[in-house]
Amino acid sequence: MQRKSTRRKGGGRTIDDVARHAGVSPMTVSRVINGERNVRDATRLRVTEAIRELGYAPNQAARSLASAQTLKIGLLYSNPSAAYLSEFLLGGLDQCSRAGAQLVVEKCEPEAGETVAIERMLTAGVDGVLLPPPLCDSALVVDRLEAAGLPAVAVASGEPMPSVSAIRIDDEAAAEAMTRHLIGLGHRRIAFVRGHPNQTASGLRFKGYAQALKAHGIEVDDRLVAQGYFTYHSGLDAADQLLTLRRRPTALFASNDDMAAAAIAVAHRQGLDVPRDLTIVGFDDTALASTVWPPLTTIRQPVAEMSREAVSVLVDAIRRKADGQPALAARELMGFALIRRQSDGHPPAEPGAPPARGRKAAS
Repeated sequence: MQRKSTRRKGGGRTIDDVARHAGVSPMTVSRVINGERNVRDATRLRVTEAIRELGYAPNQAARSLASAQTLKIGLLYSNPSAAYLSEFLLGGLDQCSRAGAQLVVEKCEPEAGETVAIERMLTAGVDGVLLPPPLCDSALVVDRLEAAGLPAVAVASGEPMPSVSAIRIDDEAAAEAMTRHLIGLGHRRIAFVRGHPNQTASGLRFKGYAQALKAHGIEVDDRLVAQGYFTYHSGLDAADQLLTLRRRPTALFASNDDMAAAAIAVAHRQGLDVPRDLTIVGFDDTALASTVWPPLTTIRQPVAEMSREAVSVLVDAIRRKADGQPALAARELMGFALIRRQSDGHPPAEPGAPPARGRKAAS
């Protein structure tokens, strides 16, 4: 098969030529050209030297067209967690401000459907779209944006679609780390509140929980698994179901902080002390995690940072499109951290049993 030339008509060099010469990604070259600050000095120097050596000149006509008016970044959301959305907005607004872009926010109403929300985005004249969960997993949304020629970035999708860029963490590994932490404290009856079934990350978090149990010879007990929907209200229902079992769990792991906070409320209502009688942990580390009592032990998913990076990736894709460059589906896996606060502890001793002695907690 004959390899396509990467040169423009007229023999000019492309951004891909510069990237190969400097040993970096085309996105990094674009960031250097556009004066963005999140590039190391040594990398910036290497790219600058490659540009000089190759005689690369950006397509000024296309770049002038792209900068003639403020870029419009669309944010299409349908997230039931206000805490998650707040973190996402903070990061997106911050990066849009740095990039000189405008953030256009559009809510996808359940009844009106995704198509109506997308049409409103197109009418607003956005140049690209951010897709936080659950819309990051919507094939209908991705296909419609692709048909309209709009670049998109999916954030926190467990299984990103091939045609869109994606920013995410390893949800499975994060949930496994939290479950191992609970086992290390001595817990064996560990309940789990699933996330919304319309998000691929929900399944990955449950898989991580189940794998950690299996690795320690603990069977997954279906009675200790409740369905949630990432909302506070669904967390109340799930906790009611789990904490009224004749033999209740000693620890409860909720798939996000909203549901974990709800579980704490149910525990308090039942007269249970957290963590003396019951350990409760969450996922995301939104602002809610440190405002409930006791503050939540949780997995820190860098939501605001992921949103910032998504804006940066999207701006790069928009400028590549204006410069006549091929689209690139970027894949970025960001780190997570297990944050210990006051909501976890050793399990209470059963009558006649010796006190639990947990192994060293995960960090």
